Amino acid sequence: MTCLGTLAAAQSPQTAPATDAEGPTAAAPGFEGLVRALPDGNFDEVEALVSAIAETGDERATGVLEALASGDLHRLKSNEAVVIVREIGGDDHAFDALSGESYGEIPRRGSSAIRVNNSLRRVVAAAVGTLTLRHPDPARRLEAAQAAFRAPDAAQTDALSAALDAETDPDVRTALAEAVAVATLTAGTAPVPTQLDAIATIAARGDGVALSVLTPLTGSDAPEIASAASEAVDRIERVRQMWSAAQNVWFGLSLGSVLLLAAIGLAITFGVMGVINMAHGELVMLGAYTTFFVQEIIRNAAPALFDWSLLIAAPLAFLVAGAMGVAIERGCVRFLYGRPLETLLATWGVSLILQQTVRSIFGPNNREVGNPSWMSGAFEIGQMTITYNRLWILVFALAVFAILLFVMKRTPVGLQMRAVTQNRAMAANMGIRTGWVDAMTFGLGAGIAGLAGVALSQIDNVSPNLGQSYIVDSFMVVVFGGAGNIWGTLAGAFSIGIANKFLEPWSGAVLAKILVLVFIILFIQKRPRGLFAVRGRAVDG
Repeated sequence: MTCLGTLAAAQSPQTAPATDAEGPTAAAPGFEGLVRALPDGNFDEVEALVSAIAETGDERATGVLEALASGDLHRLKSNEAVVIVREIGGDDHAFDALSGESYGEIPRRGSSAIRVNNSLRRVVAAAVGTLTLRHPDPARRLEAAQAAFRAPDAAQTDALSAALDAETDPDVRTALAEAVAVATLTAGTAPVPTQLDAIATIAARGDGVALSVLTPLTGSDAPEIASAASEAVDRIERVRQMWSAAQNVWFGLSLGSVLLLAAIGLAITFGVMGVINMAHGELVMLGAYTTFFVQEIIRNAAPALFDWSLLIAAPLAFLVAGAMGVAIERGCVRFLYGRPLETLLATWGVSLILQQTVRSIFGPNNREVGNPSWMSGAFEIGQMTITYNRLWILVFALAVFAILLFVMKRTPVGLQMRAVTQNRAMAANMGIRTGWVDAMTFGLGAGIAGLAGVALSQIDNVSPNLGQSYIVDSFMVVVFGGAGNIWGTLAGAFSIGIANKFLEPWSGAVLAKILVLVFIILFIQKRPRGLFAVRGRAVDG
């Protein structure tokens, strides 16, 4: 009997499952005949056989079809039995595909594989999916429904509809409804109202997959279907544009949180002391290398603590960068107050020294800093993807901002800093040690730069040039927001971040930064003190 003849006989009334007297194996003859016919057909005939095998519902069908897709389904040359070939101990062993009986070791050329192509593999995947639609595990049923959606088969519409009627899990029901809808639209033979319902079901997804399913239907010969598909496509595109805008806002907030961390320490230093610190980027770099050093110790000495590595590294990075900031202020900057150009050149020289020191200790290559488990992975909100590392960096940046705001507004150190900002001479006359305030201010700004390095180590390469990538953006944030005003730094960081991400899709990353820079230059021409002007000696002088 030929392959097509076997398929016809298996589906004919004469070979249909018999009465209940034959028991649970009544469907076995049809299933066995279909399996035995697999080696004799061409690809189109085998696809039809695969669908028929899935429709039998036989419990052995999943194993046979999975073996077919993986290339392990063979026919023995000795007796033409259909077998599943597995490699055991470097040798091929054959097992009967129907009974599971072992034929033992077979010669390398003792069997011939049943050939498959990509189209057939998709059909097999869909067939296996329908076989698991009644699996007790909802996750398996959901996976099966999604597989049926990705490889629609009009012949499986009835099986999918039956599974939908019996399903109780809401997520699986939604996936099954979508699979039924796409199978209905693929067939194109259902009544127009049924196809319209299917279009509405697919349109409810609102994503790119739905768009790819519905777009071809806009050219349908049926006016009702073409019109419904066109409206659905337009609606999906509008929804996708909204989600795209939301995604850009998120990316902008993410970039803004990085800029906030990198710039807020610079804002403090510049606002209170009027010092343009060109070594600020290297202080960020020190925080990143402190994180790397802490993780290396934990990896080698206490791997179980790796998830705590960032929490351990953060205070250490603050202390290391802060101490370096105090050293820079005491050893160099305090002799150059009132001479901004010389201060700029001196701190630039310090930045070169710090870069070369790090190269000498850690080498010039990028260093690996790992993500703790709680910062790995992502989740979705609608059509937005949010990574946990970016989310935690945003939370961290806002937490640092809140703590700094508290320090500046509610602590004696913050009060003295603000007093020196407003009137340095009067603060000195009131007994405030302005030199000590300068050192602590520089140390605080440097320490926050170190915290920025901890955050940046999770999203960027840790290298001696890390800080150079953010120093220009940090100055733009400080100038745009208002020198010395931390609220202005917050507003400036997020404004620049969001503007960059909206410009990048049509202008490119480099041109977007140039356009933002040009805008800031024009803005400063009209408002020299930035968004939020602050009164202090750096401005009034």
